Amino acid sequence: MAHGYSLTHWAITIVPSIVAEFSFKGENPPKVLTLLNINPEILVLLFPLHQAVASVLQSLVTTSLLPAEIPLLATGLINILLFAESPQAEIFKALLWLGGLSVYISCKDVLCWEIVLARIPSWKFRRPSLSQSQSEGRWNSIDRQVCDKVYDSLKDGYQSQSDDADGWFVSANARLGHEVRWTPPRSKRQQSFSVVDTMDVHEPSFDATSGLCSHRRRRRHTFSTVGDARTTPSGRRKRSLPPTLRPFLSLTLVQARVRKWAYAMFVYLIILLIILVPVRSYISQNALQGQEPFGWAVGYLFGNIPSLRFWLVMSGFDGWASLPPWSDKVAEFCRLGWIEHLRRDTFGEANTRLVICAYCMLVLVVGMALVIRLSTIVEVDTRRKIFHGMMVAMFLPTTFVDPAFTALAMTLILAIFLLLELFRASQVPPISKPITYFLAPYIDGRDYRGPVIISHIFLLIGCGIPLWLTLAGARHGGDWPWIGWEIEGRDISMVSGVICVGMGDAAASLVGRRYGQKKWFWGGDKSLEGSFAFAVAVFVGIVAARVWLVVGGWLPEISALDTLVKAMLAAAGSSFTEAVLTGGNDNVVVPLVLWLLVRGMRI
Repeated sequence: MAHGYSLTHWAITIVPSIVAEFSFKGENPPKVLTLLNINPEILVLLFPLHQAVASVLQSLVTTSLLPAEIPLLATGLINILLFAESPQAEIFKALLWLGGLSVYISCKDVLCWEIVLARIPSWKFRRPSLSQSQSEGRWNSIDRQVCDKVYDSLKDGYQSQSDDADGWFVSANARLGHEVRWTPPRSKRQQSFSVVDTMDVHEPSFDATSGLCSHRRRRRHTFSTVGDARTTPSGRRKRSLPPTLRPFLSLTLVQARVRKWAYAMFVYLIILLIILVPVRSYISQNALQGQEPFGWAVGYLFGNIPSLRFWLVMSGFDGWASLPPWSDKVAEFCRLGWIEHLRRDTFGEANTRLVICAYCMLVLVVGMALVIRLSTIVEVDTRRKIFHGMMVAMFLPTTFVDPAFTALAMTLILAIFLLLELFRASQVPPISKPITYFLAPYIDGRDYRGPVIISHIFLLIGCGIPLWLTLAGARHGGDWPWIGWEIEGRDISMVSGVICVGMGDAAASLVGRRYGQKKWFWGGDKSLEGSFAFAVAVFVGIVAARVWLVVGGWLPEISALDTLVKAMLAAAGSSFTEAVLTGGNDNVVVPLVLWLLVRGMRI
């Protein structure tokens, strides 16, 4: 067992469950765990599963997450695996577990090779030479010739300062002012220049008497001279090449580049197949009652457009696309509130989702334009908080309109974020560099701790966890083909994550960094002013969400004093949690605390 846990301790803890299951005698003895609807096998294997998941997560994120966050994340994933019942949770489970495990098993080694090739500078690869070409094996020769032909066909527009394998060669010591020499591509005397071959270059030597750096020629076919430097100018011992890099250094630059693109194409193809075969099949059977997922999505978003419905029916795609029936229940929808009346009668459920998408796209465009405009004026922290405000503008007013659609959108966006971060961290061409350049102006010090940039991922998780948890305990309704996609009732806990992360965390950061003078007595970088701003922002968000519930017709009017008192208590509790939290990410833990407070006090 990892993380300091003993196999003996685990074996001792499962003794009570074994005794409870098999201690009764008789012809048909009662089994306590079975009567409680608890699977004894799952109960016994729960701890090993948690340790296995935590070990895999540790190998993936390394130092990007704190030690306390990895078990918390593993616990959340196991809960999704064991307790997913609603259609939204089943889709979440399919994407994270089935899709994630499939990508991990099939692409792990290829992505590791991709990372190794990306970390090796181009000048370290073997230079092609006539003598080595004649002595290499048959398969190596075929591999080199194929790579040369593929690279020649794709070479146009793919140049860099050291891309030409047969042209200008810049020495590794070029920054010291040494010569840049032309190597004829097909000369009779072709030497192989790389870190795995002995190079005939001019290297500097330090003359102790004159204190000047002179040039001498390294001897190519004898032992090294006594004066060869084995340390850096600062005195540190030169790092030797890791054993995992040495096999790749026998490749030429052309072979390395062709392999990088071949690995990338393999990863893209495997991910596409995983989405189209196992993930699609699982979602169809467990979340959509056997309906085709892509056809269901067409009906879910465009099913209320008459022209599209007519075209699908005339083309024979009405069986593939799940089209909803026209509804005539006007009186019932009016009774549920004017927002529901607009959603179901005036626009239609599918058209309302298109309106929500258009509104969110408008918020994204305006927010990104504002971020770009302020990029040269304000600091990084202020630009980052604009994204928090965008989350509030997108999800606070729209979540109550269609909670299931909002939860589905957050799930899909999270899956896309994880895929893009996988491509970026693995340096998969051609998408890794644009993503890195886009995220570079918005990352903070925490993102430099490991290979994974977690800020935007945890921002979305913090907003989505309370909504996902609320839907897990809500009553699901709806007619065919949207069975389970209509949520009965609305609750402020649905948007508690958006309020906490989008409003509270942003207010605490902006106020605390500028006006924070008095720190909390237990230490840390949290200030009293920032915590007060957090509490005020959360209080305002809860009251605004409550007002929107009443105005939208989802809830009747209640005592204003009761709402204000409970909102103050919830805001104070979440603010105190944010102030004392040191072992976890506040964008994930604090929304959970606020969700518990809101649900517990029934605000």
